[in-house]
Amino acid sequence: MKVLVYGTGFAGEGHADAFRGAGAEVVGLVGRTASVVSAVAEKLSIPYSSTNWQEALETCKPDIVSIATPGGAHYEPIKQAIAVGCHVFCDKPMTHSAESAVELYTLAQAKGVKTAYAASFRYTASVLHAKRLVEEGAIGEPLEVECISHFNLDRDIPFGWSHRKEDGGGRLNNNFTHTLSIVSSVIGEKILSLIGEVRDDLGKAPIVDGVHNFMTRRNFIPEDLNDPSLKWGESNVEWSYTVMAQLESQFAVKPVSVLFKHGGLVPRYHDDHIVFYGRDGAIYIKGHYGSGPLSVWGKNKQWEEVPTPADIADSIPDVKGETEQCWHYLAREFVKDIRGQSVEPYPTFKEGSQYQQFIDLIRLNQNWTQVSHL
Repeated sequence: MKVLVYGTGFAGEGHADAFRGAGAEVVGLVGRTASVVSAVAEKLSIPYSSTNWQEALETCKPDIVSIATPGGAHYEPIKQAIAVGCHVFCDKPMTHSAESAVELYTLAQAKGVKTAYAASFRYTASVLHAKRLVEEGAIGEPLEVECISHFNLDRDIPFGWSHRKEDGGGRLNNNFTHTLSIVSSVIGEKILSLIGEVRDDLGKAPIVDGVHNFMTRRNFIPEDLNDPSLKWGESNVEWSYTVMAQLESQFAVKPVSVLFKHGGLVPRYHDDHIVFYGRDGAIYIKGHYGSGPLSVWGKNKQWEEVPTPADIADSIPDVKGETEQCWHYLAREFVKDIRGQSVEPYPTFKEGSQYQQFIDLIRLNQNWTQVSHL
């Protein structure tokens, strides 16, 4: 399998490594800036580099393309890749809008190419463990789920794609996509209904040149934020959200209620966590994406930490970083599926387009009932 990667930052390097781990050959790398893409390609020992995506498709003739740019830059490259019959691995968010995401899903279906949507934290060891426990009846009938996270992000990180709706920014695109995927993998993939509220707590951010890698953007925060010559960009996305959803589950008679609560700019007091509550018990996972220790509340009426089963632990790719482990896991499943091997269902453009529609609906903020007159 030959893979062409689009993106030279943290995700681009991570995707390239993930596909190599899956036994594929990374034949090319495409980026926006010639000097950057050539340097990263040399660093990763990728033989071909370019700033022209269409030209790279024609030259490299990949079986798979891996899209690792911000969400606002996904639409055209994916559309071009589908047109020439490439299978597509795409990081979240799928695109910047529901309309464009649905179009790409439809095009991929019509062309018959396989797709993978990397809302991939469903592949942490504790989430996989929780999925097994629910299937085994450890908590009885699932009733509700709670996902709580507070990131306390620095308000002065330089202005960029994460601040702009049109570029795939916002906490729904970059946090909710993962937690929804986690809950769906454990409880059930069919989302029946949802309601939500979003808020922009930020307003503006300093405009700074030279930021390339998302993971190092804090290093570029200006020393003097009161400098009169400093330029500022206006945020147009949410930095906080509250979403309630109902999911259908094969393990439950009634829809399972889910609360997703995220504050991007506020500090946490207790640990971020995900909890699955059932009629007979509960499963608690520490961490905003369920990557911490797992505890079970069972018949003895107290919380007990439960170690990860050996076979699940052995299935987790042996690489550094939770994000990287999950990319490796999904890339491995994707390559196996393309090769005709049997795999468990994984997130595709079907889920990616659904999630984008959910996000657009939540952002409308049309769920309030005015009661001030009562």
